[in-house]
Amino acid sequence: MSFLYPLGLLGLIAIPILIIIYIIKNKYSEQVISSTYIWTLSERFIKRKIPINRITGILSLILQILAVIFISFGIAHPVFTLKDTASQYMFILDGSGSMNITQNDKTRLDIGKDKISDIVKNAADGSEYTLIYAGETGEVLCESVNDKQLVYTLLDGIENAYIESDLTSALGKAQSLFTANPALKTYLITDKTIENTQNINHVNVAASEQNYSVSNVTYNTEGGKLNVFGKAWSYESDAILNISLFIDDSQTAATSISVDVAQAVASDFTIQYDEPAFNSFKVQITDADAMDLDNSSVIYNVKSDRSYSTVLVSDHPFFTQSVIQSFGNIAIDVVSTDAYKDATGYGLYIFDGYTPAELPKDGAVWFINPTANLDNTGFSVQGEITLNVHDKLQYSTSTSSRVEQLLSGVDNKGEIYVKKYKKCGFYRSFYTLLSLEGNPMLFVGTNSYGNREVVFSFDWHDSDITLTDNFTALIYNLLEYTLPEIISQTSYICGESALINVLANCNSIRIDSPNGNISYLNTESTDFAEFTVEEVGKYTITLDIGGSMRQVNVYGNLPLSERVSTVSEDSFVISGEPSNDKLDGKYDNLLILFIILAAIVVADWMVYCYEQYQLR
Repeated sequence: MSFLYPLGLLGLIAIPILIIIYIIKNKYSEQVISSTYIWTLSERFIKRKIPINRITGILSLILQILAVIFISFGIAHPVFTLKDTASQYMFILDGSGSMNITQNDKTRLDIGKDKISDIVKNAADGSEYTLIYAGETGEVLCESVNDKQLVYTLLDGIENAYIESDLTSALGKAQSLFTANPALKTYLITDKTIENTQNINHVNVAASEQNYSVSNVTYNTEGGKLNVFGKAWSYESDAILNISLFIDDSQTAATSISVDVAQAVASDFTIQYDEPAFNSFKVQITDADAMDLDNSSVIYNVKSDRSYSTVLVSDHPFFTQSVIQSFGNIAIDVVSTDAYKDATGYGLYIFDGYTPAELPKDGAVWFINPTANLDNTGFSVQGEITLNVHDKLQYSTSTSSRVEQLLSGVDNKGEIYVKKYKKCGFYRSFYTLLSLEGNPMLFVGTNSYGNREVVFSFDWHDSDITLTDNFTALIYNLLEYTLPEIISQTSYICGESALINVLANCNSIRIDSPNGNISYLNTESTDFAEFTVEEVGKYTITLDIGGSMRQVNVYGNLPLSERVSTVSEDSFVISGEPSNDKLDGKYDNLLILFIILAAIVVADWMVYCYEQYQLR
């Protein structure tokens, strides 16, 4: 036996104090009587009662001493060691999206947490617990702890996830822990059927619940109508599913259809709506099932923002102006190089054969044939190079996703020749699209203000770039890069990364998740930001662009593999030879002490009442 708080035994000092008090206290009380005759008559009675009074006094002292002993022991909190009675447990809790399927208003995840709680509750005190949560990665929440309340708290803090579970990662961590301690009793709590197991106790929380889902939703507006396409699923049986189309957050369905769906076989469907215009639409299965997370899919309309105003600073603007305006609704103000005075308020600044005194801070910038160095641009002009003969430019062969995007639709057969160019050097990161003998001829990136920048280090008018078939595709890609839509995709699968274009003069990007979680993305010195979609539902993206707020939405969908009600895995095997070693348990329940103490107090009270009765 040991004590958690041994200083509590100092309370035993009260025992000798009680004994001293008992010895020195006056056992008789002086009373005035009216007659010697009455005293004579009662003397025989008193002599008969005195032995009993002595016994009750000693008994009361003994009870008080026992009370002090048990109170002191209660404060010291004795712990009794129980040899080889405690076990070591390891729990692996599946956190995949399918664990959101419900049974009697409880998700499979909650049922799994309850099963772990029951095992911990019934385990001997002194047992140790390791908890692994198999979400996006296998996360060890606690290792070899013997505090049951801590395990309950950690379980309460586990929230439903929406991604594909990583049982492989969890298995790797479990194998490492088991190898170090083969006495671990391992429990895998999941909704998947495991064909081959070893050294684990498999707890399956699935019950073949009915589940429907809609997936692969796309659309077009051909024929002046909104044409929506998708696939419907029924995982446990054949079904006739009712599918409705809702426009712009309306609670009333714009139109509905019925679809015959065979078990576990995708059925294609098409819904048409007479009006092609929409801000968003939702396709939803209206039949009830065990999980509504996958019954709907939402698409948001991405409106192209070609309303940016542009200033073109050039002494020969006609060709450049015509090229830029041919790609959309771009309002261009043309200013000669002599008249330009550090303008502000434009989304795009194009400097053709001219370098301003100061770099604009509030918009994207194009330099065509820059003439001098300029602070904060990220590049330097190191002089003009004149070739003896025209030389051919080389397209980048980089596999960077940004380079591939900017050269999309541009083939390498369109030959571009130049005779003069500006030799440029970088002191920031840029993507080079065209080069000549290692010298960058067309490069893109961001300047020190975080705004996008496109640089042609040669003069358009002194080359044949405008005559090539690639020119149209190249300028279109550069405009898409310079004046991008905030997002190009609005529907994602949980676990995918959403790409957000950082527009000119963007101060911050805030992400509000479907579950109310708020995060901010980095917008400094970058032309795009990204976040991982981890929840099912609508994400709201808010951009602060020069003090003006703009919002777009994206929708997270459950992975298709996590919508199936019952799934079989090949194996979950922890290799090694298990041992039966056990830990020493402990017993520290003070309830018995409190019951005995209560009995002593009651007994002492009864003795006191008896003494008072004798003195009547």
